[in-house]
Amino acid sequence: MLDLKRQYQPLQQELLNALAHVLDTQQFILGESVASFERAAADQLGAAHAIGCSSGTDALWLALAAAEIGPGNAVVTTPFSFFASVSCILRAGATPVLADIDPATLNLDPAAVESVLDSARGADVRAILPVHLYGQTADWKSFARLGNERGLKLIEDAAQAWGAEWGSVKAGALGDAAAFSFYPTKNLSAAGDAGMVTTNSDNVAERARMLRQHGMRRRYHHDEVGWNARMDGFQGAILQVKLKYIDGWNEARRTVAERYHTLFRAAGLAEDGVYPRHGIVLPHEVHGSRHVWHQYVIRTARRDELREFLTTRKIGSEIYYPVPLHMQEALKSLGYSEGSFPESERAAREVLALPIFPELREDEQQTVVDSIAEFLS
Repeated sequence: MLDLKRQYQPLQQELLNALAHVLDTQQFILGESVASFERAAADQLGAAHAIGCSSGTDALWLALAAAEIGPGNAVVTTPFSFFASVSCILRAGATPVLADIDPATLNLDPAAVESVLDSARGADVRAILPVHLYGQTADWKSFARLGNERGLKLIEDAAQAWGAEWGSVKAGALGDAAAFSFYPTKNLSAAGDAGMVTTNSDNVAERARMLRQHGMRRRYHHDEVGWNARMDGFQGAILQVKLKYIDGWNEARRTVAERYHTLFRAAGLAEDGVYPRHGIVLPHEVHGSRHVWHQYVIRTARRDELREFLTTRKIGSEIYYPVPLHMQEALKSLGYSEGSFPESERAAREVLALPIFPELREDEQQTVVDSIAEFLS
């Protein structure tokens, strides 16, 4: 699925020098390496503030808490995402309310959100948390309209979307606050767990910085109950190096995705429409947005059999995500059941992520496509 060594080897000495600088300065928690990365990250995204933290999960919680979403509030989000999209709402003390996905993009469907807002479950909603799934921004024009009309805050789960754009605005600068993950498999990756909150609000930024340090504005003076969610110096140093290369890596991912499109169509495997029949449905880039292809996810009716077949050929694949959040054992208390979100449930049965990373070669992609063609024949 992913060969991180291909990215690391050309940067080896540069990364080692950055780590050595942290050892020399002894700034292991936050410090200048993190502060420099924060400044460069904010500048690259076009956001006023960037606040480094310990993980993407902590970033989501910080974004919500800093935007003053908490007990008594509800937040609408998608059931087709990683667990943290909902667990961080609970951690903030708020109530998750779910709405189904658009089957074409697999992102949160604005029409479904609007229906929820008009229902009894929508009474306490104070925020919408769209996920920019697989590296493509959610329909921000529609969500911005809903936010303005309903007086709701918009929190971006941009964990998979560093460099993605809606129009000319990058993910991370669209909403009231955003959360990024730098987990090692992400487009912009650390050498461990790390995350970031971005915002254009001075107040949200100040609160996020305070909350990531146990609620301290002054050392040992705790204004609120925060958390230990600081980024360490080593991760800041590594990310500052990699930030210089991310635009090129994202462009390489776009080339790899386009090559998949071409190869699948040439093989006669690509089907029109949203739902697969005998072949596969390819992912696509929404007009007016810029996809950064964190994942290349096809839909196929025989997903589980295909995955087993690819495994026998030593071809990696993954399912993002096999169990929708409303069907997770830990989230039964939300009050949903099987059948509540049919588009999310169908996607969970059909999606399959294929290998994609900037250094993936054309011959390797041809092997993937040939293997899928053989299976479907």
